[in-house]
Amino acid sequence: MLVLGIESSCDETAAAVVDDTGRVRSDVVHSQVKLHAPYGGVVPELASRDHLRNVGPVLVESLERAGVALANIDGIAVTNRPGLVGALLVGVQAAKGLAWAAGKPMVGVDHLIGHILAVFLRRGDGGDVPSPRFPFVCLLASGGHSALYRVSGPFAEGVVELGATRDDSAGEAFDKVAKLLGLEYPGGPAIERLAVLGDASRVRLKAPMASGESLEMSFSGIKTQVAQLFPEGDAN
Repeated sequence: MLVLGIESSCDETAAAVVDDTGRVRSDVVHSQVKLHAPYGGVVPELASRDHLRNVGPVLVESLERAGVALANIDGIAVTNRPGLVGALLVGVQAAKGLAWAAGKPMVGVDHLIGHILAVFLRRGDGGDVPSPRFPFVCLLASGGHSALYRVSGPFAEGVVELGATRDDSAGEAFDKVAKLLGLEYPGGPAIERLAVLGDASRVRLKAPMASGESLEMSFSGIKTQVAQLFPEGDAN
């Protein structure tokens, strides 16, 4: 079985062909980082328009790299939540059009479940890497999401949230702090590059929710502390 997967939930237009063993036959990603960099974050309307321009070429390239035609695909999967509404709409409509034209079944996928189950995918010669066994605990830290889950099966009803951020995700905190300091977007890589050169004793930041006994998280406090230390965005 071959499945064509389509992703457009935020700022990357992506498509992949995966077989029923979890082997990734192709994986094509068009990034919008340069498009959003001048704004220090993702602009939803710009993201939607860029998806519209690139979803076709990305889909064609994913099939070409996998060495298959659309007729050889057995089903189509597409991210249908959560995400930017306009961006999601582009991927879903593309998937619907392909499914209708080719007579293929289509399924909508919660992309957080996709993140969690990505540990079962295999690439290249990675077939000897053992897959996790259910149940397992998953830390999901991706873009606008930071949460811990207990995963007892491959379906949504088998995924139980143990704790999540009350405010900003880790990714949001990186981007917002980078913007406060006048660094480039995305903020995570920019901060990481500078952190290895810095003096950890120079600035003391308090850990957010340090006294909490739950598995919930909070990252907005980091952003607030930085804003108080460098109110004009001057990190010198």
